[in-house]
Amino acid sequence: MHKTLGEIAKFINGELVGDGDVVITGIKGIKEAEDGDISFIANRKYFPLLQTTKASAVIIPRDVIPTDRPVIKTDNPSLAFAAATSLFIDDRVYHIKGIHPTAIVAKDAVIGKNVNIGAYVVIEAKAQIGDRTTIYPGCFVGHHTIMGEDCLIYANTTIRERIIIGNHVIIHSGTVIGSDGFGYVDVEGVHQKIPQIGTVVIEDNVEIGSCVTIDRARFEKTLIGRGTKIDNLVQVAHNVIIGENCIIVSQTGISGSSVLGKNVVLAGQVGLAGHLTIGDNSIVASKSGVPKSIPPNSVVFGYPAKPHAHAMRVNACIQRLPHYVKTINDLSKRIEELETQLIQLKKPARGGSASGGKK
Repeated sequence: MHKTLGEIAKFINGELVGDGDVVITGIKGIKEAEDGDISFIANRKYFPLLQTTKASAVIIPRDVIPTDRPVIKTDNPSLAFAAATSLFIDDRVYHIKGIHPTAIVAKDAVIGKNVNIGAYVVIEAKAQIGDRTTIYPGCFVGHHTIMGEDCLIYANTTIRERIIIGNHVIIHSGTVIGSDGFGYVDVEGVHQKIPQIGTVVIEDNVEIGSCVTIDRARFEKTLIGRGTKIDNLVQVAHNVIIGENCIIVSQTGISGSSVLGKNVVLAGQVGLAGHLTIGDNSIVASKSGVPKSIPPNSVVFGYPAKPHAHAMRVNACIQRLPHYVKTINDLSKRIEELETQLIQLKKPARGGSASGGKK
């Protein structure tokens, strides 16, 4: 498909700077783009590529000074670029329709209107599936589980018994919701399992990535708040409470009974100890270990996690450790030399008398 740059600018509601008659035939990343492609730059560290890219046009932030290359200025280049892709690529997902004959649905399960259930799905007794929800092949939905409307459950997802899922929830393949919490008590050297009889509650507009595990509570509930987005490969332990609109990035582990406020961001590979509170609007930078609670509006980094500015100063010092070691070794040698010289100065002159008398 071919579009002029002017047509694209109008479609994404951007400000055209340059020749609007330039013909765009494709859409690619800034490094891969070639003649005829349109690309975008949102992150400032990539701004120098605006001078070297082969793209015929680039979507940029409004505050960037354009070059001789035609550009489209927008408030959000990433979002605008995503919208522009629909002009060149059919990015629609064609979901399954109807109920496959191999699906096993309990007689007393309640299935809403226009629900789509794929091959070999198992839906157990007294489960409830809301209107227009789609469940892909190979999924399991346990007894008494309640799932809301317009949900999308991708293949091979396990949702165990007595789980509550809101509306407009997306769960990607391989995720397990409601597995037993990791709870044992040592009895004479033997680890005895503690029953996990609580549930998991997932509120509206949550998206959960692939291979995520969210454990059921020992009592009451593990909660994922409205609008929260969880990346792939995240572990959420029993009785964890995650507030609204949080972002949890890949390979993060949240230990039991921790509480996250609203709008919290846990970057990749963050580890939280149990029974902590992470205040509203806080950010934990990647690979940080958090052993104690964090107040609202904090930005922390490192292990143990410290205020970000302080942690960066500590990290800068650590990077200079080889220099410090060399300096200390040099100073040690110099001190030894000075001490040797001082001892030599204190010794009596050869041939002199210790008492200072005359011969």
